[in-house]
Amino acid sequence: MTPISAGLLGFLLLIVLMFARIPVGFVMTIVGFLGFGLLTSWDASLNLLARDFFSVFGSYNLTVIPLFVLMGQISYHAGISGRLFNAAHKFLGHLPGGLAIATIGACAGFSAICGSTSATAATMASVALPEMKKYRYDPALATGVIAAGGSLGILIPPSTIFIIYGIMTEQSVGKLFMAGILPGILLTVFFILTIVVWTRLKPDLCIPAPRASFRERIASLSGLIETFLLFVLVMGGLFIGFFTPTEAAGIGVFGTIVIALIGRHLSWQGFKRSLNETTRISCMILVIVAGATVFGHFLAVTTIPAQIGQWVAGLPLSSFVIIGLVILVYLFLGCLMDSLAMIMLTIPVFYPVVTTLGYDPVWFGVVIVLVAEMGVITPPVGINVYVVAGVARDVPLQTIFRGAANMMIALLLTALLLISFPQIALFLPGFMK
Repeated sequence: MTPISAGLLGFLLLIVLMFARIPVGFVMTIVGFLGFGLLTSWDASLNLLARDFFSVFGSYNLTVIPLFVLMGQISYHAGISGRLFNAAHKFLGHLPGGLAIATIGACAGFSAICGSTSATAATMASVALPEMKKYRYDPALATGVIAAGGSLGILIPPSTIFIIYGIMTEQSVGKLFMAGILPGILLTVFFILTIVVWTRLKPDLCIPAPRASFRERIASLSGLIETFLLFVLVMGGLFIGFFTPTEAAGIGVFGTIVIALIGRHLSWQGFKRSLNETTRISCMILVIVAGATVFGHFLAVTTIPAQIGQWVAGLPLSSFVIIGLVILVYLFLGCLMDSLAMIMLTIPVFYPVVTTLGYDPVWFGVVIVLVAEMGVITPPVGINVYVVAGVARDVPLQTIFRGAANMMIALLLTALLLISFPQIALFLPGFMK
């Protein structure tokens, strides 16, 4: 069997096993191990398996992942997300679709201290959904907004996807974080405009909440101040080069704990649940990374990534058309698999293509994260939709998908602007050392 034939067979086996609902980290490990052993030797494959898992779980660079996850978990259990939504509610709730707009604002704020799309969606579903039900918001509007807003968790820094992409491609994680800020703000604005148009065209979708008094608005600002302080502490330190991403994550965890203790919002049980969830989520991510590393070494010996890079470079097409085709592949894969698994699987194939075409790797990282956001709300996988469905058990799955589909317009507009004007992503990183 030729290396390329083995690689294609490996991809086919990978897809079959994923549809058999075997965890994707295990699938990539199994296929990578079998394929590498088939093309080299079984002793070499066993050595590869041990070395790759040890290097991933012992990597200092990857310690940033559990730290940022812990920061988000403590924020949630300390009630920061609830106070953030309450502030947005008091300022925006009286507008048409105001609670939906407040939900997007709270999602953007919580994303700045979380870094996970599913965690953001689950948190905001538990916080915002009861309020929107109270004011008789249409189920498609309420759930669709939460599912789409949760996707901001992997674009607005800190983002676990940016961390993994930066490590895999040897790009600065700090620059990737900065590159996600302006696109994240732009997407938030487009989400809000989508809600405004949606509710203007169909005013019967919701009932505006009562206008909050000036005193209530001022009292609610504590939720905004906590999030703002944490974001400035972490991202500000990274921007001026005062500390590394790992140090920023550690400072962020410490700052979150201090804020929670000063406000007496974090119980001992809440702290223990934060640690348990952080362990579970971090192990899941690291197993996916380790499995993708094994699979990546298998792909390397098949020579498929190099062959694709050479083939694409020789196509009689403009680089703009080729990058468009790459993005279409990501859109298709995003409908079938988790965003982290998709990026881990495809970076070894497409990254050489992108660099050959002369595109900026930091810009490309933001683009594929944005495309991955589309995947978390599109069927059949649409992980955020399933997360929201787990909270809103009385809302049919197709209703949530229908609501999220209306929000897809904002994602497509942001992607088009980012592709047409790369400086949207590259402006802030250009000021970093």
